[in-house]
This record gives sequence, structure tokens and C-alpha cells, in this order.
Amino acid sequence: MGKEKLHINIVVIGHVDSGKSTTTGHLIYKCGGIDKRTIEKFEKEAAEMGKGSFKYAWVLDKLKAERERGITIDISLWKFETSKYYVTIIDAPGHRDFIKNMITGTSQADCAVLIVAAGVGEFEAGISKNGQTREHALLAYTLGVKQLIVGINKMDSTEPNYSQKRYEEIVKEVSTYIKKIGYNPDTVAFVPISGWNGDNMLEPSPNMTWFKGWKINRKDGNASGTTLLEALDAIQPPTRPTDKPLRLPLQDVYKIGGIGTVPVGRVETGLLKSGMVVTFAPVNVTTEVKSVEMHHEALTEALPGDNVGFNVKNVSVKDIRRGNVAGDSRNDPPQEAASFTSQVIILNHPGQISAGYAPVLDCHTAHIACKFAELKEKIDRRSGKKLEDNPKFLKSGDAAIVDMVPGKPMCVESFSEYPPLGRFAVRDMRQTVAVGVIKGVEKKAPTKGQMNVVLGCCPRQPRPTTLQCSAPLSHHHPCLVYYHNASQKPKKEKTKTSIPHR
Repeated sequence: MGKEKLHINIVVIGHVDSGKSTTTGHLIYKCGGIDKRTIEKFEKEAAEMGKGSFKYAWVLDKLKAERERGITIDISLWKFETSKYYVTIIDAPGHRDFIKNMITGTSQADCAVLIVAAGVGEFEAGISKNGQTREHALLAYTLGVKQLIVGINKMDSTEPNYSQKRYEEIVKEVSTYIKKIGYNPDTVAFVPISGWNGDNMLEPSPNMTWFKGWKINRKDGNASGTTLLEALDAIQPPTRPTDKPLRLPLQDVYKIGGIGTVPVGRVETGLLKSGMVVTFAPVNVTTEVKSVEMHHEALTEALPGDNVGFNVKNVSVKDIRRGNVAGDSRNDPPQEAASFTSQVIILNHPGQISAGYAPVLDCHTAHIACKFAELKEKIDRRSGKKLEDNPKFLKSGDAAIVDMVPGKPMCVESFSEYPPLGRFAVRDMRQTVAVGVIKGVEKKAPTKGQMNVVLGCCPRQPRPTTLQCSAPLSHHHPCLVYYHNASQKPKKEKTKTSIPHR
């Protein structure tokens, strides 16, 4: 995939078993994300395992790196093409255990596709207080995903099948809820689909002739259409902050034999170029970028929104890790945060939160415990007006300004300067108890002599032309395929690829 079309990122959200993986797999299969031979192989395997009805979901599962090898890449990044865009889909599982992963994925998305199941009892389970539909939609909005598409799935299993009445009932209820969160339903496409049968996925369904299409009314251009694919084409491309200094949170770091260390992640702001000297925070490691790759091709520069792999000089996989942030060492390089002030909304805490509370924060790709050091003021969650100074405690529904201190080295930024690095979710008791945005950061100055500079080349280790790797390509992040393509026949011994477990 070249650079002719714009790249956009979408997150697929919704309750467990709403059909997210099936719908996503269908789009990737039909829009050229996977070759036909591969899908036929997957269909055969799925049928042999008695999972024939999960054909498209099985595609996604088979592609996930965590398949048989137990290697975990938390969020699966898969790509397909529309007439306007190259789309990267972040497949976010619906189980409660996966909400943490959804948060790090959502923070990268330009648009959320909310899948709700129309089946009898299924919609009600998903939209209930205990279901994930509400929480996922709220998280997407709070974490900055301002565009939304709603896919009303499993229309083939309503009573009667493809029921217009059921569709209209669900549109009404979902509209009411998303309006409360902050979305304007007039700007949202509601598409009745069957991810399994393909109704209204790529082509208008003959089973729903009553559906006259979706309409979007917005200030900067209206849109209309019938299918989910057309709704994806109607996404407004975000303005990419290329003029800001580089910020690239790492999703993972790989070691590839004969190539070296390859961090992967999404450029959030600025540009990443081959030859650039980058600094990783909070570890304070500085090195040179040898090459940058995306979609199996070498790039001269990567732009905001690009999911890339980049090869760095003389840095071990032990030196940098998921949650670190890469920046240009010569232009406002990222630094460790000593403390930060945040505006926090408490969503779902069973008791009271007071100073000293230390839950885990998910901010960009970092996952670190942070202490609520001082509750400065309670505020109105909509207007932001101050209600009370130095509250003794906070409870569900409250919004507050809070000073926070990370328990371990962490790199965050203010939301106003670097939005993707300035919003977070607070996790406790295996659920999201709060979300917030960072108002200001007190940076920790590096101690003298602390910087670890790893430039230059070791003369005893010329770069081999052979790539040696023990894992099949499908078990790697897509960005790594380029580095695999540098390979010839692998040797039987010496270096193996090691992909760190997360």
C-alpha cells in the first residue's frame, strides 16, 4: 500500500458477542486485506474445528500474533482499502478484561465503529448497565474519538428476520445514549448489517429494501449512503499534526536476527525520518534511526497516523519497551514526568476516592500506577466550573482537578500540546473507574550523566544480509514484514527472533 490514499484508523467497539470480529474479518476479507488462498485455508481449519459459523472471526483470530505461540500483541492491527482510504482496524475485544487494551487502541483511532447486536435479548444485554456498549462508547468519546458509526448487526436474527421495527427501536435507544455522552446523533451513520451474511456491508441488501439509507448532517459536509463501507468512506480525515515535534508511543519492541532492534508504534505528532536522532523517554536513551517501514515498504518519512516499525542503532530490546515514547532529540524531546495535574471524571467506583489512592493509569501505550497526591477542586463535569476547594473525597459521577504522581518512570504530556499523550483511563478492580485529561506536566530533569547515547556502529558486527527468525510471519506485527523481506535462507543456528511477552 503506497501513499496515494489517506490513512485512517478506526476502532471497532461493542459488547462481547456483538459480532465485532466477524464484521471486521468480513471487511478485511472482502476489501483485499487477506489473499483468497489464506482465507480458504482458514475456512477449512475453522470447519474442521467445528467453528464454521465463525469463519470471518476465525480469520482475525488466525492472524492475531497471540495464536498458538502465546505471543501477545495486545491490539491487532489489520488493514484494508476503501475507494478513498487505507483503513487500519484496531480489533478491540469486548470482554471486560480487554477494556485496558481498548483504551490504548481507542486513543489511536480517528473514528469508532460501535457494533450492537439486534438479536432478541442481545441488544438489551449489551446496552444494560452491566453491558459494555455504554462504557465503550463513553470511553471512545472521552478519549478523543469524535466520529462514530453504529453498525446494527445480526439483522438476520431479529424476529422476524430483518425487522425494520427492531432497527428503528435500537436506533432510538442508542441515539439517546450517545447524545448523553456528547455525540450528536445527526452526525452518526446507523447502518443495519449482517457481518456474517454480508447484508449492507459492501453492497445494499435485498433483504432490507425498507432501508432507505443513512444520512449524516454536519457543518463541514453532509454525507449519505447505504452500506457500512460507504459510511467508512464518509469519515472525515483528521488534520494530522505534522508541524508539532515528534511523539511516537511504542506498542512493542522486537529483536530480529540480522536486522537488530525494531520498535513499532503509531506516529502521533510530528515526523519520523530515517537518519533522525531520537530520544526515548522516560528511559532517556538516544540513538539514530536506521530505517522506517510501513505496509511492507521502506519510507523516507512517517506522518502522524502511520503505524510503523523502525530499526534503531545499537539499542537492545532490554533498553526500551512498550509505553516508552520516542521523540526528536533536537526538537522538544520527550521527558519523564515528575507529576501532572489532571481533570478526572469518576465513572464507576464502588466507594470513595481520597488523596493517596493509587490505581493503574492507561495513557497512550503506558500502563503504570499513579497516586492521586492531592484533590485540588471538585468541578462541574460539563461546564468545568469550580464547585468545591480541596474536597475530602470523590465518588462516582464527580469531576475534579487532581495532582497525580507516577509510581514508576512515565512519559505523559498535556492534552493541549499533545492530545494522544494527554488523555488516560483509570483502572482498578478490573474495570475502568475514571477517565481524564492532563492539564499540565512537571517534567523531571535528567540527572547529570544519566543520558544513554548509543550512536555509532560496532566494527566487529557488520550488518548481515541474512534474516534469521524462528516465528512465522503471521505471528509478527504487520510492520515487521518489511524486515523479514530483507531475508534470504535462514541459517539453522545463532540468532533467533525474540518477541518480548507483555
